[in-house]
Amino acid sequence: ENRISLTPDAVALLVNNGHQIVIESKAGAQANFSDEEYLNSGADIVYSREEVYKTDIIVKIEPPITSEIKLLKKGQSLISAIQLQTRDKNYFNRLLKKDIVAVAIEYIRDSHGKLVLLRSMSEIAGNTSLLIASEYLSNVNSGKGLMLGGITGISPTDVVVIGAGTVGEYACRTALGLGANVKVFDTSLSRLRRLRQLTNRRVSTSIIDPKNLRRSLKRADVAIGALRSGDGRTPCVVSAGMVKEMKEGSVIIDVSIDHGGCFETSEVTTHKNPVFSKYGVIHYCVPNISSRVARTSSFAICNVIAPILLNIGKQGGIKNLIKQNDGLRKGVYTFK
Repeated sequence: ENRISLTPDAVALLVNNGHQIVIESKAGAQANFSDEEYLNSGADIVYSREEVYKTDIIVKIEPPITSEIKLLKKGQSLISAIQLQTRDKNYFNRLLKKDIVAVAIEYIRDSHGKLVLLRSMSEIAGNTSLLIASEYLSNVNSGKGLMLGGITGISPTDVVVIGAGTVGEYACRTALGLGANVKVFDTSLSRLRRLRQLTNRRVSTSIIDPKNLRRSLKRADVAIGALRSGDGRTPCVVSAGMVKEMKEGSVIIDVSIDHGGCFETSEVTTHKNPVFSKYGVIHYCVPNISSRVARTSSFAICNVIAPILLNIGKQGGIKNLIKQNDGLRKGVYTFK
């Protein structure tokens, strides 16, 4: 995890509102925020995790691991992701034994009922997926030497986007901005209609149909997997046979890999070893793509968390805020 939940500017705002902020040393290093910046913003820098866990409210990105739950004090508050698919019963029981008030940031909703953090991360993932594809098409990473997009006199590259949700929308916007031909597939006509309106009808759209999808993938230089899964596994709509027929050197970015992936050939990779080749097609299947642009993602996460911390202070504690704020209440998964 390269992101951090509070930027130095947010720390300064919270300190000016009377809060004491304790930051673990080098917590912001991967997002290029130095300890000095946090010190100048009024934070206290500590050099052990035990010191951080003496505070009233713990704010982090990843859910706490077993050794960190042991450090929690009775009655503390925790604001972090929950990543429900990877949690077991013991995780919740350990929090309940310590009377922890725990809020999952990915389930917090805004005043319009939208999952505000997931939308921000999806926007980042959609944009970033095309920039990653561009890297692996170029010679720098031993790609085909293609420029993603198009210039005068040369046919533009073909991009297939599977999924017309927020990730798909922002992948389309980026691809169109670069001058690529874009075709979008989804299971929902209403989402496809909305996307066509948002892009001024500059994208081709189709309901997911194996025959059409196979034909489009054969021509594609880049395929983006951006299907939404709801609460379960992402439907696997691209078979190994379809991938086998794709052009050699083409690139698959499976953003849906967080929930199993929508390509049969997808396997989870890491930021250190992000790609593998199968049937001559480059696969990028790193979960949590937004962590690749950690500084931008940290600002986006901070936009959700900092106002909550300010309002906790204004309302006289997290319990009062949970009572009054329906959007925050949606994220609560243990309460004492």
